[in-house]
Amino acid sequence: MKHPSLPVDPGNIQAGVVGLGLMGTSVATCLLAAGHPVAAVEIDADKRRRARRRILSHLRQMKKEGLIRSDPRKEIGRLTVSEKYSILESSRLVVECVFEDLEIKKGVLRKVEEAVSPQSIIGTNTSGLPVTLLQQGALHPERIVGIHWAEPAHTTRFMEIICGSETRPKCAEFAAALSRRWGKEPSIVKRDIRGFITNRCMYALMREAFYLVESGYATIADVDRSLRNDLGYWITFAGPFRFMDLTGIPAYAAVMKDLFPELSCAREVPALMRKVVKSGAKGVSNAKGFYRYTPKEAASWEKRFMKFSYEIRALAQKYPEGVRKR
Repeated sequence: MKHPSLPVDPGNIQAGVVGLGLMGTSVATCLLAAGHPVAAVEIDADKRRRARRRILSHLRQMKKEGLIRSDPRKEIGRLTVSEKYSILESSRLVVECVFEDLEIKKGVLRKVEEAVSPQSIIGTNTSGLPVTLLQQGALHPERIVGIHWAEPAHTTRFMEIICGSETRPKCAEFAAALSRRWGKEPSIVKRDIRGFITNRCMYALMREAFYLVESGYATIADVDRSLRNDLGYWITFAGPFRFMDLTGIPAYAAVMKDLFPELSCAREVPALMRKVVKSGAKGVSNAKGFYRYTPKEAASWEKRFMKFSYEIRALAQKYPEGVRKR
């Protein structure tokens, strides 16, 4: 496979997106804001109709927050939406953002491969499926990489680039270099592992949170409050290893010795989670979750979350990853 060289102008690359749900529209927004012409595939007619309006709303908010300078109407003029995969023909990079199901994603990847050139890189936006499994049966598995975004994709700086067992390293490096043009700070996961970096750490945290609630040690609100005011205060500034450097390493070793044996090692989905899901709760999207919401309250929380995403981005940018030399 001939590896595509990184162009000077990111606007020279047509990017593709498959799936225009919550994440897909946010990814398309990010790519448009970075200067890419974007070809998007969505087979659901209702989602196709809603997508342009949602993306335009995201772009207008980015304009308001100073993340883009051009007219949002001009930016969205570079978006083409269709139900046909043939629209992806000229895309040098395609990101699939469909439902987190192995067979569904593999089917989409096959259709993408049939539509694009062998030189195009294909990114699969998965939160936990091993990229190696998604590469199985592909025509050119070496150009398939995991591209793990955080929601909202157009404001967050997070990105993980995951190498499957057959991913060519230069393809991962290309995706990582390109993501920096999107305003991301990418990490490359060099060996495929389920959950990658953040989800493995986050779900270990969630498992313990459920354990504390289900065992009667604390309420949902208590757990949220403690984590928000401790972990939440420092995690944007420093990851766990940097934080240990900053606050003294030996104490952590002592706590680990006594605490690790008592942490939850449950392998099943927590009973509380099963109960909430069975009730039909989806979160603020349908005003039903671990907390009770009126429709107005749910909409308010969604709006506040978006506002917070912009504000925390601005704060984090004041404290970059490396120490600035004067």
